[in-house]
Amino acid sequence: MTLASLDELLLDHRVKGMPGGIAPFPLGRIGQHKWNVLREDLPLPLAVLKERALSHNSAWMRRFLDASGAKISPHGKTTMSPQLFARQLADGAWAMTVATIQQLQVARDFGIGRVVLANQLVGRQAIRYVFDELKRDPDFDFYCLVDSPTNVAQLAATARDTAAGRPLQVLLEGGYPGGRTGVRDRAAARTVAEAVESASPYLALRGVEGFEGLFHGEGADQEVGQFLEFLIDIAIDSNGSSCFAPGPIILSAGGSAFYDLAVQRFRAAGIDRECLVLTRSGCYLTHDSVLYRAADAELRRRSPQAEHLGPGLMPALEVWAYVQSRPEPHKALLTMGKRDVSYDELPVPLFWCRPGMSTPQPVVPGHVVTGLNDQHCHMTVPADSPLAVGDMVGFGISHPCLTFDKWQVICLVDDDYTVTGAIKTFF
Repeated sequence: MTLASLDELLLDHRVKGMPGGIAPFPLGRIGQHKWNVLREDLPLPLAVLKERALSHNSAWMRRFLDASGAKISPHGKTTMSPQLFARQLADGAWAMTVATIQQLQVARDFGIGRVVLANQLVGRQAIRYVFDELKRDPDFDFYCLVDSPTNVAQLAATARDTAAGRPLQVLLEGGYPGGRTGVRDRAAARTVAEAVESASPYLALRGVEGFEGLFHGEGADQEVGQFLEFLIDIAIDSNGSSCFAPGPIILSAGGSAFYDLAVQRFRAAGIDRECLVLTRSGCYLTHDSVLYRAADAELRRRSPQAEHLGPGLMPALEVWAYVQSRPEPHKALLTMGKRDVSYDELPVPLFWCRPGMSTPQPVVPGHVVTGLNDQHCHMTVPADSPLAVGDMVGFGISHPCLTFDKWQVICLVDDDYTVTGAIKTFF
């Protein structure tokens, strides 16, 4: 990957999280300032990434993949940060996953050579961009999803017109009633697979894909298992009909909640051909303090062998804010809102620090976020809460995808909350 341009990107006080009155400086030199969050060197609210947790999570996922024999193509939409993409690829990621053409363009601009578009490729501009890239760069290894003969015909027509010189590689997507995209039954899957096979040499069917992450609640494990079996069935059908192009059959599923189940089921698929099991967890690197923390606990319940991999994933992403008002005995308002943090699940207070303290203290039970406005956080507190106006509170977040997209730049910090670097996002 080519990241030099990011190191030279100029930051100034117009960038959210940067202190006022500073002269513009290159992002790559941010660590030279030796800024410290707890020393109030930076304005709040402020999102930070903890270096130690990132390193721990990288190492844990490497151990999981080594033990399972699977590959990973982490979903780039989570962070949209080329620096974090580079870390994941250096850890051995087989590819990067994206969801949109804008995300693909960012990945290509920074030199990523293998990309899975975990979506249908539709629309004149999007289709044309992909085929132009395939023609321009013979080493570009690209995959997208198909779930209808109509889309197959659209892609094949553009392939003929552009004469890229090689087929567009596609994965047959399976879905389920009430879910998102994907064929709903084996008959529909056979129709799409045969349409792709008939579009040779312009298209090549390379595998089967699905997304199981929308299942939740009681019985989710069983529903996920049934869905994965459906994906295996349509892979077996496509293989029996000789619809797959040469090479290993790619079996891909596994968002950030059920990747262990996807790997287990696909490894035992029983397809009489070499298979590449590909999971796509995007949130493992930063993890979180609510949604995926609970998912990690469930993974350990389902897969006791995970205990042999060492301590589980650690939350790396925090958002810090000031207490700005204590208008009622049981209420605090803080300088953080929907513009700063994800809110499909409310953030949780983890630490607090009063200016002058060098070490943050754990927030005791009873401090609960009850709501967010655009720029305010409502928190219920015990009557004896130590929090006072001007104190700083560090929050754990849920669903990191929807916190990353609120920050152009996020600081990397060490265990003392000293800024060691920063990452740029492209949303």
